[in-house]
Amino acid sequence: QVQLVESGGGLAQPGGSLRLSCTVSGFSLDEHVIGWFRQVPGKEREGVSCMRGSDGSTYYADSVKGRFAGSRDNAKNTVYLEMNNLEPDDTAVYYCAGDRWTSARSMCVHRVVSAWGQGVRVTVSS
Repeated sequence: QVQLVESGGGLAQPGGSLRLSCTVSGFSLDEHVIGWFRQVPGKEREGVSCMRGSDGSTYYADSVKGRFAGSRDNAKNTVYLEMNNLEPDDTAVYYCAGDRWTSARSMCVHRVVSAWGQGVRVTVSS
C-alpha cells in the first residue's frame, strides 16, 4: 500500500525557515518522482518542487527558486523541502505526492499524480 506522510509544517515569521519531511512507503524513491505541491483556498494547486528519484534532478517553480531546496534520504525513504526566506505568499497547505513520471518538471507542471499525502499547513505571518 502506497503511503506518503508529511510533517514539519507550522508557523514561521517572514524571512524565517521551515523544513517539511515526507516519508514514503509502498514504493521506491529511485523509481518515482516525488513532488511538493501547495494550495490555498480559491487557487489551483501549484507544483512547488519535484525531484526525480533516479538521479535527483529537481524542478522548482519560479515562485520559490533560490529559496526552497529539495533533498532526500534514500535510506529513510524520506524527502525533504527546506524552505528559507519565507514570505506571506508561501502560506498554504503543502502536499507531498509521488508518481512514475520520467520528468520532474512535467509532474510539477501537469500535476497529474496518483499518490498524495494528507497535507501540512504552513503559515507565514508576523
